[in-house]
Amino acid sequence: MSLDLDAATRRALKKQAHHLKPVVQTGAAGLSEPVLAEIDRALFDHELVKIKLATDDKQDRRSEVEQICERLDSACVQQIGRTATLYRPNPEKA
Repeated sequence: MSLDLDAATRRALKKQAHHLKPVVQTGAAGLSEPVLAEIDRALFDHELVKIKLATDDKQDRRSEVEQICERLDSACVQQIGRTATLYRPNPEKA
């Protein structure tokens, strides 16, 4: 199950993410287990991360982001071109 965000939260997260650089890049193989594990670790450490998608097709990129959100219980804050911003709150951070 992916995380749902309301409009105000999404807007605030977009502001926070504006200066961030992508921390994970998918390869030609797409969403492999090591890539998912790296995104999972980045979300655990930072809560809000940008990822770079290598796929050329717009629909494939959208599908990859949906798969990531579903598998890692996160939310897509925004997706612009090949860059997606993901958010997942860390329950250990108060």
